[in-house]
Amino acid sequence: MMQNVHLAPETDEDDLYSGYNDYNPIYDIEELENDAAFQQAVRTSHGRRPPITAKISSTAVTRPIATGYGSKTSLASSIGRPMTGAIQDGVTRPMTAVRAAGFTKAALRGSAFDPLSQSRGPASPLEAKKKDSPEEKIKQLEKEVNELVEESCIANSCGDLKLALEKAKDAGRKERVLVRQREQVTTPENINLDLTYSVLFNLASQYSLNEMYAEALNTYQVIVKNKMFSNAGILKMNMGNIYLKQRNYSKAIKFYRMALDQVPSVNKQMRIKIMQNIGVTFIQAGQYSDAINSYEHIMSMAPNLKAGYNLTICYFAVGDREKMKKAFQKLITVPLEIDEDKYISPSDDPHTNLVTEAIKNDHLRQMERERKAMAEKYIMTSAKLIAPVIETSFAAGYDWCVEVVKASQYVELANDLEINKAVTYLRQKDYNQAVEILKVLEKKDSRVKSAAATNLSALYYMSYRYFPCNIEVIEWLGAYYIDTQFWEKAIQYFERASLIQPTQVKWQLMVASCFRRSGNYQKALDTYKDTHRKFPENVECLRFLVRLCTDLGLKDAQEYARKLKRLEKMKEIREQRIKSGRDGSGGSRGKREGSASGDSGQNYSASSKGERLSARLRALPGTNEPYESSSNKEIDASYVDPLGPQIERPKTAAKKRIDEDDFADEELGDDLLPE
Repeated sequence: MMQNVHLAPETDEDDLYSGYNDYNPIYDIEELENDAAFQQAVRTSHGRRPPITAKISSTAVTRPIATGYGSKTSLASSIGRPMTGAIQDGVTRPMTAVRAAGFTKAALRGSAFDPLSQSRGPASPLEAKKKDSPEEKIKQLEKEVNELVEESCIANSCGDLKLALEKAKDAGRKERVLVRQREQVTTPENINLDLTYSVLFNLASQYSLNEMYAEALNTYQVIVKNKMFSNAGILKMNMGNIYLKQRNYSKAIKFYRMALDQVPSVNKQMRIKIMQNIGVTFIQAGQYSDAINSYEHIMSMAPNLKAGYNLTICYFAVGDREKMKKAFQKLITVPLEIDEDKYISPSDDPHTNLVTEAIKNDHLRQMERERKAMAEKYIMTSAKLIAPVIETSFAAGYDWCVEVVKASQYVELANDLEINKAVTYLRQKDYNQAVEILKVLEKKDSRVKSAAATNLSALYYMSYRYFPCNIEVIEWLGAYYIDTQFWEKAIQYFERASLIQPTQVKWQLMVASCFRRSGNYQKALDTYKDTHRKFPENVECLRFLVRLCTDLGLKDAQEYARKLKRLEKMKEIREQRIKSGRDGSGGSRGKREGSASGDSGQNYSASSKGERLSARLRALPGTNEPYESSSNKEIDASYVDPLGPQIERPKTAAKKRIDEDDFADEELGDDLLPE
């Protein structure tokens, strides 16, 4: 351990521990008994008060003591210092050892203890600064300039561009006055450059917003040429924007590139934005090849939606099909950076659910919706632009775009592209293809279902406005209004159909059914009667007449019931004759023909009557042919039995008579049968 100990030499004059062995005799209490002055002070009261006329030289080691007889005795001090109250060199030593701090004679008379002298009252006020001093004037001017700049910015944000410009001009004038005063008082190095820069920059911005481009460029030049402003070269981008607004594309590109040189490579985002401005300028100037180079570099370094969209437009302008496809694929692969899962509560925790509900419509969520809407707009516009030219037909081009979109994060846009495809068919007047696509989309459970139905309805209203005789459109519209229970509007279309096809009984039956459903029973009865007069052999019309007259308690129900029975009986006979005719052999048919030729004169009247009856029977509709179908082609909506299930009612006297008459007249049909 001793090897780390270094002893100081004895001859070192700067010994750190020197003086510690020195002894001050004042602390020697052993010699107090031999100190005559101390003993005298202890025995008498003279030591309690200082001598008044005592005087001792600076080198003396004794002090005089006043005795009770007025004589003075010099007492030697233990340290050779003058006594308290003694006069030395004409100056009386303060008597700090006699009177205690904070204690006076007045305190003994009942005064309050006040060591801090608070009873004296508040201190006198500070001396006010002189407002006329140059420093105060400069500070006041700086404050006014800052306030004017703030007011200019506030007016700009409120849309009052003229007021913003006036405030900016006032700030510029006062700032120049401030600079002159500073130069008179201080050195030029003390000028507030930040304030000068903000005033000039705000003034140039307000000039540009008010379309005073010449003044704005001059102000920007003042800032850029001043070597004292650091990083002022980036403002050349603003100057390039002004030249772009003036359509001076060459100067705009020049200043954009100068600004790009001023931005360090570390500031990647700013460099990308300047390169996007260069690409936009090249597009407006018609230099698509140069624009393609700029956007290709951007998509390789930091891909974004605007660059991908503009790149697709450039390739479309030059007519490169393959590059259009590649640019579109790059566009749909740009990440949106939106996390949809955070808006879905993963648990049943009430606190978590509250947080999720709170962030579903905050500012960040709104920004994400805007970004997603912008992405969908760019993708849809690009697809509509390139689809007709990337393949041999626009349909094939749309199919390619749909397949690419389905494999991306924008899968919901595939149906929107199908809608655009149908609209393109309509523009080319290929209505059948458009209707087929819309019908397929109408059946899908997606957000385009309503759009497809709306377009399909609009289409039907148009194939009706310009071609009102299209019976399929009329039938679809009438069926639609029946489904939505707008009976009065459906009547209009069915009446028009009955005018177009007067020989079809179904249109008049539909009109009568709509009247009945709307509650207009009298109008429905009149329509059924008119239909029966035009088509007396129609069984369905008679059935509706019997039911309606029975519900209304009319006497005509019995007559219509008899007619209905006769028609039903004739229909059964016709079916039997058809069936027996199919089962008959050829020999019996020849025998029948021979017997008919032999008895031609005898059965002439009977055969004539039978032929007329057969013609009437053939005119009747078959039992398995509902009157609501006019052709074998399927339609979107078909007519069903409008009466539906009937509620049983107690039989009235008229109904009882109808039932009895029907039973009694079962054999009435025999008189009409041929022999």
